[in-house]
Amino acid sequence: MFGNLFEEEEEDGFSSSTSRGRVAKGGDEPPPPRGRSNLCGIKNQGGTCYLNSLLQTLLFTPEFREELFNLGTEELGCLEDKDKPGAKVRVIPLELQRLFTRLLLVDQQSATTADLTDSFGWNSSEGTNQHDVQELNRILFSALEHSLVDTTGSTFIHRLYHGTIVNSIVCKECGNVSQRQEDFLDLTVCVCGVSSLEEALWNMFVEEELFEGNNLYRCAQCDRLVPAAKSAKLRKLPPFMTMSLLRFSFDFAKCERYKETKRYGFPLTINLRPFCEQTDGDDCDYSYELFSVIIHKGGCYGGHYHVYIRDIDQLGQWEPPEEDCKPKTQKKVKEEVKELCEPKLKDDDPLSVLITIIAQEPSKSVLLDQLGQKLLDKIGSSWSKRFRKQYGPIGKFLQSHNDVFLLVSNATRVALKANPPSPVTEPPGPAEQTSNSDPSGAPDQGAAEEQQGLDQKPEPELEGSYWFDLNDSTVTSIRESDIEKQFQGKESAYMLFYRKTQLHRPNEAQNNPQYKVPYHLIQLAQEENIRLQQMREACEATNNTVELHLHLAPSYKLENAALQPDSKEPTESPPLSFDRRKTVGDLRLTIYQMQELWEGDMALTVAKSLPAGLHLYNTLTDDNVSLYSAGIHTNSDLFVWNGREVCGVSVLTGAEWEPVLLNVVRPFLGEDGEQEVEGEEGRGGFENGGPGLKKEARGFAGGATLWDVREALGEPKESLLCQEHKGGKEERQEQGAGEGGGSSGWRVFPPDDMQRTLKELSLKDGDALLVLEQQLFDSSMFTLNGDVVTVTTPSDCRWLQVEFRPHGGGGGGEGEVEKEEERRKIKVPATGNMLLWEVKQRAIEELQLQEQLSGAQYCLRQVDCTGKLLPPVCEELSVRDSGVRLMTTLTLCPGKAPKASQLFLLFSVGAAPSAGMEMDIIVEKTCTVKECLRVMLDAVGLDGTCWHLRRLDWCEEVGEPLMDEDASLSELKINNGETLVVTEGQLPPKGFLKLSVWLYLDPRNTSTVSMETDFNHTDYSLAEEQMMLEAAAGENHSRSSCLCVGNMAELRSVGQVEISDEVSLEDLKTQVLTLPALQDVCLPTTAFMRVWQLEGRRLARILRGQQLTLRKLKLTSGTDLCVQQLLREEDLGPKEVLLNVKMGVPGEKCYYPPEELVWDASRDSSTRSLRTCLAAHYGLSPDSLLLAKHQPDKHTWEEMSSWNQQVSKKKKKKKAESLLGAPFHLKDGDTVGIKNLLIDNNRDFYTLEDELGQQRLREQAEQRRKGEQATVSDGAGSQRKAGATKSRKPEVALSINVGVFR
Repeated sequence: MFGNLFEEEEEDGFSSSTSRGRVAKGGDEPPPPRGRSNLCGIKNQGGTCYLNSLLQTLLFTPEFREELFNLGTEELGCLEDKDKPGAKVRVIPLELQRLFTRLLLVDQQSATTADLTDSFGWNSSEGTNQHDVQELNRILFSALEHSLVDTTGSTFIHRLYHGTIVNSIVCKECGNVSQRQEDFLDLTVCVCGVSSLEEALWNMFVEEELFEGNNLYRCAQCDRLVPAAKSAKLRKLPPFMTMSLLRFSFDFAKCERYKETKRYGFPLTINLRPFCEQTDGDDCDYSYELFSVIIHKGGCYGGHYHVYIRDIDQLGQWEPPEEDCKPKTQKKVKEEVKELCEPKLKDDDPLSVLITIIAQEPSKSVLLDQLGQKLLDKIGSSWSKRFRKQYGPIGKFLQSHNDVFLLVSNATRVALKANPPSPVTEPPGPAEQTSNSDPSGAPDQGAAEEQQGLDQKPEPELEGSYWFDLNDSTVTSIRESDIEKQFQGKESAYMLFYRKTQLHRPNEAQNNPQYKVPYHLIQLAQEENIRLQQMREACEATNNTVELHLHLAPSYKLENAALQPDSKEPTESPPLSFDRRKTVGDLRLTIYQMQELWEGDMALTVAKSLPAGLHLYNTLTDDNVSLYSAGIHTNSDLFVWNGREVCGVSVLTGAEWEPVLLNVVRPFLGEDGEQEVEGEEGRGGFENGGPGLKKEARGFAGGATLWDVREALGEPKESLLCQEHKGGKEERQEQGAGEGGGSSGWRVFPPDDMQRTLKELSLKDGDALLVLEQQLFDSSMFTLNGDVVTVTTPSDCRWLQVEFRPHGGGGGGEGEVEKEEERRKIKVPATGNMLLWEVKQRAIEELQLQEQLSGAQYCLRQVDCTGKLLPPVCEELSVRDSGVRLMTTLTLCPGKAPKASQLFLLFSVGAAPSAGMEMDIIVEKTCTVKECLRVMLDAVGLDGTCWHLRRLDWCEEVGEPLMDEDASLSELKINNGETLVVTEGQLPPKGFLKLSVWLYLDPRNTSTVSMETDFNHTDYSLAEEQMMLEAAAGENHSRSSCLCVGNMAELRSVGQVEISDEVSLEDLKTQVLTLPALQDVCLPTTAFMRVWQLEGRRLARILRGQQLTLRKLKLTSGTDLCVQQLLREEDLGPKEVLLNVKMGVPGEKCYYPPEELVWDASRDSSTRSLRTCLAAHYGLSPDSLLLAKHQPDKHTWEEMSSWNQQVSKKKKKKKAESLLGAPFHLKDGDTVGIKNLLIDNNRDFYTLEDELGQQRLREQAEQRRKGEQATVSDGAGSQRKAGATKSRKPEVALSINVGVFR
């Protein structure tokens, strides 16, 4: 009814959980304790905000809560016995009792409703369905009344909520009064056209409706049509009055739903005397006060529920909103501080940013786990990206500024020392609590004195007016005046709950959540609290346990400016598990005890493994600081030493001395011995041991200068240090080993750089450093040009192999092919600067092909790893610029080479091309799509304008069209070698679909039978017979063509619709009804229309989900749709399958007329479920039915019987069989045959038509074997793909399953 009206929205404040915090290692994190309000929220299962809001309202209705708790186990039974056969356990009220107990007594932030919804009979997907809270209110009350039959609580819903209305019609002629009484549990009041609740009640119960003129009333006493007046009054008032506001309406002019968002007021107290039949009672009998408001936020197509509730028994800890309770002077001070701080905030100053974030928090403190996220929200960048490189980890930064920041709450929160935090989790002590009469009292005496002289004072909260906003898991305090904000707007009141003012609560119920709770439930809550406390303690201990890796100084030596393990004494200490809440002194003592032979001082220094080796940073000197405050986390490395030296050598510590591992490259001019060769040239290989470069990995301190590096290498002062030219390095990295170019460039460090450190020069691990002496420039290998040194690759690596293929591949025997290949391959000397045109000319000359290729066009093409030819290379470019690698193979093939301004494109006509079947063209990059299409059409000899181009998608299928025909190929990023498909038809409008519509015509329109399984009776089979095209090819399109379905029904073309793919299925149905051919089709609503998608001339699937867009339904332009008129409304669920079932005629090879069956397979999709459903319909025993699925393509029947599934070795349990999966794959329109074995011994499902069809198939197979090629539909692959699309689940009816207890 409401579609996806109450779908959850992921907006601020709607999250069902708060910050995750730290996750426990080895188990789930326990739920957090209650917050400052001391009230418990309810977790959202995905779409159960409507349920949470109503349950909180019922919990804070003390009379309802106590009536429920008054029911004992002797009447309700025990939950432990619910699975015992014959036991009558009233599960719903028992689960409701337990949920209320958890909400009242268990110390957790939010409780779950999973057990309660399980007792409703809801499956796992029901928690994500959206429903109306008013509908739930009625269904839940009905379920409770049925569950409590024959108990002392069977009438408590009636006593608390039941009221009556009397409708009267008074005859104006004789004065006769006709009355009719109505019962109600809630009143539905109008919102449209009225401005307040009182006005709506006045229109309902005071205003009279007159029957006059053409609208007269037939009086039973006068026995004729007479003028009369109709009115309604409240006859009986319940203790609790529930008002449901009709916020959602339908605009018949626009044919769309909308939400009433205008102002609609309602009072906090209301007197219903003017609306009652009897008005002689006391005022207290008619006076009601508001105590709950369920609020809906959103529009008519989505939203969220939460509830404002007045805490009548004062079970929560109400605190006034912080901004309201502060005195005016404090507000001014806060505003001045804000004005002073915010303009000075600098995004590049982490200290300023963190101080601002913490100062703006209400509690003046921030969880450490949330500090990073708040920093990201504040400046738009994370700590790691913005500050970590310069300032280190955020924990280390906080520790280094311990004069500004303070760690509190067991080092889980950070606050400012100048502004300590307010208590967050601990409730105030008795001396700190304010009295009930003044909960918003002044914070201290000084503030109270200032308060006396202020012009404006905070509004005092009335006695007992403690209001809370319960939003799923979140509970916050609000003021009574905040209710007025819900009078209007997208977030507005939806249901109002009033209670009689004469209902008073006993004093012992105040601040007593255990009041009237049964003792056994209190015990369960206490046990749960003990378990939760143990879990929190274990989780806290687990979260604070870190694993430390200890490195002992005797096992290391200083080498390459870093600590290296001493190979002579390889010792590894196992990881040490330690509580980070303990101090550095505790850790030092533990290590002392582990190392009994340690002598002298012991220093603990934070270390880190770098490519150069182990490096030391800050030393832990303060024994009184916790490991957490010291920035120690799990997997931290600690170096244990004396704090001065390692093996007699002093060690430099700190980030400024981080070692850098450089590749020191030196010339190697020797002829003998092995060598390690530098860079990409080395990878090319020096087969003869020729001249090259050798490299060596060396580590240097980051604070060392280039002068120090040269001295450490033992090089003379005249030596030059060079850094590899970044441009040349990147080019070679892109091209790979042995690529074109044949040389690498190096930049000589100027004299000024020799005094700069490695850090200042931005040298990092893996960078290369070339060391050259002046005399080496006499060699042909090194060339100095200014400050650039060029290292030339040895000549042995400069060649390209060219292979000649006159026809793209040869024939003949293997030996011939091998000899031909040997004659047709040649190595051509090449360099990176050589043009590819020169390479081709040299290859032709070496292969002596001048006469053979005279007058023909040949090009060079690369070959991939599979042997496929790649696009021709541009011969105007050099080897380096074209990306061709040296020492690779090029193929000389027939064809034209593109220029630098041209593209080589492959194309096919109609469908995606097969491998090697594409055609090719060469066009300019500036050519438009329209011009490219014309060139392709001319190349294949096609004419006309009904063509357009499409790209291939990632799976090599025809993809999206090129919509902008005037755009150039370069603008559309069409790449060289890309494949395009020339597709027949006009280019579809952007964002619009052109759909062909057919109408299903049923010559025998039978009635519809309504049963539990939803039957629509018809005398035809929708998908049993193949649809044949009746109209001949070339027939005028204006003529109405028909597709026949069997011999009884047909599909008639009714036209085409052009519609946006963003509209809903309901909008599509509405537009289809506007077609001229459907003017005679009369439907009450679009729910009486079924829409099929046609695939392969068959009814393939039913489109589900009234509010789903056509895009989500995967409809594309050119799709054929079929509309079918129904005799009843239909809204199929995602696992409701429309089947054609037909019963076999006993003793004959035929069937009774088929029927449509909507089978709900959401709970059970097995053969047993379908057989039980059919047995209930036909009134037969399930064991007497034999089922089979018809395969119309093969004219065969597959018998449906239970089959053996694979048994899991672990669970020893069979997997559930499903008819929706293999081997049956039941879907919409499938035909299921039924045999009643009680009266029909023939188990054969085949009919005479099936036998004739199989005979035709055999004849066709014989013809194919003789060589006749069968016709295959072009769209078979895409139809199978579209048939597998999954539709979105529409909303199902809300229901609660209740057992029988009478």
